[in-house]
Amino acid sequence: MSRSATATLTALGVGAAGGLTTAPALALPVRGELAELLPWGGLRRGSTVSVRGSTSLLLALVAEATAEGCWAAFAGLPRCGALAAAELGVAVHRLALVPRPGRDQGEVEKTIAALLDGFDLVAVATPVTPATSRKLSARARHRKAVLLPFAVEWPGADVELTAVPGPWTGLEAGHGVLSTRTVTVQATGRGAAARPRQTRLPLPGTATSRPGPIPLTAPRPTTAEAV
Repeated sequence: MSRSATATLTALGVGAAGGLTTAPALALPVRGELAELLPWGGLRRGSTVSVRGSTSLLLALVAEATAEGCWAAFAGLPRCGALAAAELGVAVHRLALVPRPGRDQGEVEKTIAALLDGFDLVAVATPVTPATSRKLSARARHRKAVLLPFAVEWPGADVELTAVPGPWTGLEAGHGVLSTRTVTVQATGRGAAARPRQTRLPLPGTATSRPGPIPLTAPRPTTAEAV
């Protein structure tokens, strides 16, 4: 990592990421259902994969890679916590959270660029200009990192994954808690990912979306609509 990148990460309170991964693979691993959606069978290093519709989908996407030794950084997701990440299988000791990556476009660009220098996967949920998005995608290609724009416009993404919410499970015999939700994940893209694909993915409820005991006769809780 360059000295400027190290200085930026240190200022953010993130440790230097030199030697985060030894012998990088061409594609980072993902759970089986998601591997079917990606033309490389995983998250190809240097690619940009846009994610929409579900924070849980984003966490599930990086879980396998972090469990196998890769490091991830989330920028611009102040409501994403370690508990929710752990429930989706993320190795939270290899996850850096940067809730507010900058006050203006220039600062955001520098922060994300520094993260791409030091982490295997970088998710960014802060809107940027088309010019900045192109620069950051190019940075990811050069650094062999995976860039994961989340819920923001990102022209030129290699793959776009969109989660469509489905039914919850967990209520039994008139009581219980909503524990799991099945979503349909749709994939589109360009090049090798041009053919649309989709799969169904069960995702556990998070601490913020899981209500207490609910009678079957009670009105449907609005908080159950967000995964």
